Amino acid sequence: MPFVDVQSRLGIDVDRWLLLQSGKQPYQRAARCHAFEKEWVECSHGIGQTRAKKECQVEFEDFYECMHRQKTHQRMYAIRQQRDKLIKEGKYTPPAHHAGQADQTP
Repeated sequence: MPFVDVQSRLGIDVDRWLLLQSGKQPYQRAARCHAFEKEWVECSHGIGQTRAKKECQVEFEDFYECMHRQKTHQRMYAIRQQRDKLIKEGKYTPPAHHAGQADQTP
């Protein structure tokens, strides 16, 4: 217990700012990455920052990927590059509805 409980005296909740997905959500539905954040917090709770960085690295990476989707975007970029390369070589022709042309059948 802290010597002076500043949070309750000022009426602020710092935990709400630190834990992005755990805050109050509209329609009482869990946020997209809530499960990953919960796993990370449960892993790192009570063991200290130094140990948590080593022992909870996998949970943190999962949570970070869910929030920022960097690996997903890199994979999609690689797929688009490969598709453009195949189109340029003439080995792949995209369907008409992918080329921006309207479908002729009703």
